[in-house]
Amino acid sequence: MKKVFGMISLGCDKNRVDGERLLGEIARHGCRITDDIAEAQVLIVNTCAFLNAARDESIAAVLEGNSFRKKGKLEKIVVTGCLPEKFAKELFPALTEGDVFLGVNDVSALFPALERSYAEGRVNAVGAGDGKLYGRLVSTMPHLKYLKIADGCFNRCTYCLIPKIRGRYVSYPMEDLLEEARSLGETDELVLIAQDTTRYGEDRGKNQFVELIKKLSELDNICHIRLLYCYPEVISDDLIREVKENPKVIKYLDIPLQHSEDRILKLMGRRSRKEEIRSLLKKLRAEIEGIAIRTTFIAGFPSETEEEHRALIAFLEEAQFENCGFFAYSREEDTPAYRLKGQVHPSTKKRRVRELYRAQAKISARKLANYVGSTLEVICDGIDYERSCFVGRAYFQAYEIDGSVFFTAKRAEEGRRYHVRIDRAEEYDLFGHVMPENGGEDLDT
Repeated sequence: MKKVFGMISLGCDKNRVDGERLLGEIARHGCRITDDIAEAQVLIVNTCAFLNAARDESIAAVLEGNSFRKKGKLEKIVVTGCLPEKFAKELFPALTEGDVFLGVNDVSALFPALERSYAEGRVNAVGAGDGKLYGRLVSTMPHLKYLKIADGCFNRCTYCLIPKIRGRYVSYPMEDLLEEARSLGETDELVLIAQDTTRYGEDRGKNQFVELIKKLSELDNICHIRLLYCYPEVISDDLIREVKENPKVIKYLDIPLQHSEDRILKLMGRRSRKEEIRSLLKKLRAEIEGIAIRTTFIAGFPSETEEEHRALIAFLEEAQFENCGFFAYSREEDTPAYRLKGQVHPSTKKRRVRELYRAQAKISARKLANYVGSTLEVICDGIDYERSCFVGRAYFQAYEIDGSVFFTAKRAEEGRRYHVRIDRAEEYDLFGHVMPENGGEDLDT
């Protein structure tokens, strides 16, 4: 098969890595990959199934893609990822627009399933792959790459489908990860991801997260390492010390907390409690100078009262997080929380999300205002054509999930670092210019 392939990848950065493995397999077979769906003969829709809204978006993408059978060159649609992994039994008979269905670990089944589809018709190949870690074709900017270190999840949060979709936590072999990191080439920022990065190795009998960070830091092609999805109860003193002392580790932690109030945390199946969270935040800020902490919270969990919602807003003011994401609780079948009494009305959930964002916006605006007049090291991610300037990030900003630094310069190159003088701050973004002594040159020249 020498077809032209296109891909629509939805969902999280972990899903992105799965999609990159499929792209790598396509490239290995010598097939061309296009960004123009109208030119694609085979379209892969890499789906998300975490929430109802994500499932709706995934199905809509398949339906939209199907329109290119008439207005493009499309011959086949491959539906892959979390949606068929969990719902193939119900989905395959109903979503007839899809020609081939694959699960999350079925890279090796892609071409055999397509050959069958061209010869015989629709194919459900979910679970037919060998589950190996195939080489990736990176889809991010050259200077920023993700390294997915594990799949599945140990944590049994009562609202979450991930264990039902991806199974129990499985750490990828360390040597395989090191070899993959080497194969990524020169990388300014390597972002470690998993459903829970901090439990790396525990399924093999010993937590090896810090050891993995140390070994990745020894690679010459890796300049900086960012840690996402670090669960609070597994952030050990050894990990804190590594973040503090390792010059390659960015002083930034993403710590999903989901709520602040003990009753809700218990109903969620979360292991940490408010005082433990407070103690952890206090320790992190005492031990690691300038540490940036990001987190996420769920609004409108079943039986959440207005008092508990207000307490969460008060906790935001107390904790002073650098960055936060807020989500309305999504009632998912096949999760324990689905059966809980006291389901909150959708309009109430939306209002609570808005109030949380307003509260955090004020905190973020105050924090960012403190940078006005100072100089920050900023990595350039490219050009913002609408603003007619360059765009990048300081250390306290993760790609796509936090704010940005917009700056002017005589010239700037993607992937280079610059000293940017901050002139203005908004709720989530900073604005400035490259310092004259920087001369528009990157910091390494």
